[in-house]
Amino acid sequence: MAELSRRQFVATAALTTGFAIAVQPIAQGVIRTDAQGLRAGTVRIPVADGEIPAYRAMPAMGANLPTILVIQEIFGVHEHIQDICRRLAKLGYLAIAPELFARQGDVSKLNQIDEIRAVVAQVPDGQVMSDLDATVTWAVGASQGNGKKLAITGFCWGGRITWLYAAHQPQVKTGVAWYGRLVGNATERTPRQPVDVAAQLRAPVLGLYGGQDTGIPLDTVALMRERLQAGTSSSQIVVYPEAPHAFFADYRPSYREADAQDAWNRLQVWLRQYGVSP
Repeated sequence: MAELSRRQFVATAALTTGFAIAVQPIAQGVIRTDAQGLRAGTVRIPVADGEIPAYRAMPAMGANLPTILVIQEIFGVHEHIQDICRRLAKLGYLAIAPELFARQGDVSKLNQIDEIRAVVAQVPDGQVMSDLDATVTWAVGASQGNGKKLAITGFCWGGRITWLYAAHQPQVKTGVAWYGRLVGNATERTPRQPVDVAAQLRAPVLGLYGGQDTGIPLDTVALMRERLQAGTSSSQIVVYPEAPHAFFADYRPSYREADAQDAWNRLQVWLRQYGVSP
């Protein structure tokens, strides 16, 4: 994506209204959560160089709401991520998912995974941390969010970001990372990985991983556990032995209903345990 003026950037950034093209066809049993009793839809977040779109869902009534950042997979803030925001809103949370690839390109319109990875590879961690900081500021200042009850959860690409942001932002009280990569090479755009920040975590993070995930070897999970034990955050990792990568993605063949439901229940208990509950 070429460098754009602020006006051009604001005008072109948008959210998809359905599922990403690359994830078609959609599984028959996909979970669809309605917006009854909610305020749900696209909002715009002021950031350092303009605005980015985000999907926000929250109860129609109430204020000073516990706030959860929901971090996308590599497919962007498509319908699955939006539905997760609505599920959390039904539980009483202000859930908000900023489109963190907005400057680099619209991955929801791409149908080849290599094309998507090429776009995502251009997204610097520093940009992501700054955009999430701006999202928190907006949620608290303009959307009835409670900055003292702030959590983060993310999936796949967003699982990695969950670990990193929990180390970056002292306002975060807790997080839940779903099958996010834990190790990797240091680059200019991605200077640190979750294993590098594990011992410094202040907020406890619950990691949810699949034992059959071919992209996240169990030895890297073991290394992360070892690094976490050297810290003081009370973070934990749960591994579902028979689950593949993306076992929570109900729109994909990788979905494993029993493991997904157990993990969703664990998320709710974890949030309550660490003071982020309605």
